[in-house]
Amino acid sequence: MDPKHLSMLKGNGEKTVPIIKATNMRWLILIIYIIYATISTFQWVEYSIITNIVMRYYNVSASAVEWTAVVFMVMWPILVFPASFIIDRMGLRVAALIGCGTTALGAGIKVFSIGQNLFFVVLIGQTIVAVSQIFILSLPPKIAVTWFKANEVSKVCSLGIFGMQLGSALGFLLPPMLVKNHSNVEDIGQDLYVLCWGLTAIIVPVAFVVVFYFSEMPKYPPSQAQIEERENKELVTFPVFLGSLKTLLKNKPFLIHTAAYGFCYGIFSAIGTLLNQFILSYFEGAEEDAGRMGLVMIVIGVAGSILTGFILDKTHKFKETAFVIFFLCALGVVGLVISLELRRKWLVYLAISFFGFFLNAYMPAGIEFATELTYPSPESTVTGILLATSQILAVVFTLALSAINKSIGTFWALAAQGVILLIGTILTALTPKRLRRQEAFRRDVEFEKVPTDDKL
Repeated sequence: MDPKHLSMLKGNGEKTVPIIKATNMRWLILIIYIIYATISTFQWVEYSIITNIVMRYYNVSASAVEWTAVVFMVMWPILVFPASFIIDRMGLRVAALIGCGTTALGAGIKVFSIGQNLFFVVLIGQTIVAVSQIFILSLPPKIAVTWFKANEVSKVCSLGIFGMQLGSALGFLLPPMLVKNHSNVEDIGQDLYVLCWGLTAIIVPVAFVVVFYFSEMPKYPPSQAQIEERENKELVTFPVFLGSLKTLLKNKPFLIHTAAYGFCYGIFSAIGTLLNQFILSYFEGAEEDAGRMGLVMIVIGVAGSILTGFILDKTHKFKETAFVIFFLCALGVVGLVISLELRRKWLVYLAISFFGFFLNAYMPAGIEFATELTYPSPESTVTGILLATSQILAVVFTLALSAINKSIGTFWALAAQGVILLIGTILTALTPKRLRRQEAFRRDVEFEKVPTDDKL
């Protein structure tokens, strides 16, 4: 919206006061986003969580199957800056159309991957879905500040991330349930056919909902920070985008935090990709257990993620929260190693629940802390840099931990993860605390509720 169209209310004398309203439409926007983010992130571990079955059906190596997940990490550093420029220039609606549309396209292509010589079609479909995530995963903070009140931003960011986590959880749960390790490989193909068609049947209607109902922004700004952003908004040309990017890359607290965030998210991605192999190295024939453990890790983590949002909105202790969570993640890896070495499944479930709770809780805390450190830089660009760094490290960690796992064992692969998380904890402690966005929120004027019949 052009700043000159900001609606104003006349106060005493000639003074005008901006109208600040949050509309009911904001919840529909959030729900739509959560649904298509869930479907997109479901496809991340769709094949790697059943690695041994996919290897049999397509007659490919474990490394080849790993690339169905690694491709999501590879595409980020390649396309993050062009995607961030498009989001900053074109806005939320265009980002939603591209993100949901390419998710539908990638899922549809995989319908044609059923055939033992068609693994390359799987990789094409996964690559397209990986592109979609660049336009999806960076949106929660932008949706939160564009549509929601100042005291809702952290909660909404957590709920947006919930969509990603729910998709990952279902990705761990459903493929092992739907695709069985049949003795007849043709039966495996039939199971994959059901999986691919089911995804396509769900995402296509969602894409139409995005086309007709996903709006760019509300008529009225929901917070003082949003008023300031609209008033100071300039046309995002490529030189302007580069200037914003240059400012971020000179922000030392943000760069330190980005490294820490990358360590945590990179470990999350590596574990998600390699979990099947880790569990099977201790428990033979436990494919479904691996899927359920991944599910537990994410579902318990969803609770941690949402709880983190409420804590941040209440306390505004962004750095402190991130530090405590990071340290507990490192402890969680220690517990996971001990439980696996004892070969007690119930202990593994317990340890991975603890680990998943804090690993997932860190994501909204990390994104919100980054937004605070960089305000008023565009949220999508900030999140894009965070996730690009994370995905680069995720590729490195996944390939390195896979090599360690195959050469000297799962114990050492998990021990390496603990060391990485401990380094991330130290980096978080060293990050300066500068909460710039909170300063803008403290200037907020009184919130005025919109009538329920307001369609904006």
